[in-house]
Amino acid sequence: MFREMRRKRQLLSDEESEAILRKMTHGVLALHGDGGYPYAVPVSYVYADGKIYFHSALEGHKVDAIRRDARVSFCVVEQDDVKPAEFTTYFRSVIAFGKARILSDEAEKRAALERLAGKYSPGEAGLEAEILKDFRHLLMVCIDIEHLTGKEAIELVGGKK
Repeated sequence: MFREMRRKRQLLSDEESEAILRKMTHGVLALHGDGGYPYAVPVSYVYADGKIYFHSALEGHKVDAIRRDARVSFCVVEQDDVKPAEFTTYFRSVIAFGKARILSDEAEKRAALERLAGKYSPGEAGLEAEILKDFRHLLMVCIDIEHLTGKEAIELVGGKK
């Protein structure tokens, strides 16, 4: 169902791809938007247990798109080093394909929110109070990953540069 990468030498291992997902702080979520137009939106996220979690307002374009069609892709760029004299970019990126679902189970939603908060505000005083204050006013979304691909510039293959 998912295409194989053409340039297999540039393929990152699953471990490298997952390390990028754990490390980075934002990605771009691509959805089937209104009127058949693609809708791509940057989101803060956390990667845990092979899944991507992010929060959302209770309603809006993103939520409508997920409810209409759960199939999504999610892209994270770890490195983007433009090399003007070489007419290229040294990049490392990951794309995940999967199905997004709005978490309805309170315990699962709470665990996902705690993971997200722990990534961005580890050990901060008042974190529990903030979670309690916002819990009913947000959605937590999980992307169940079906296919994950990481790629790097040919110049980076094998740690050349």
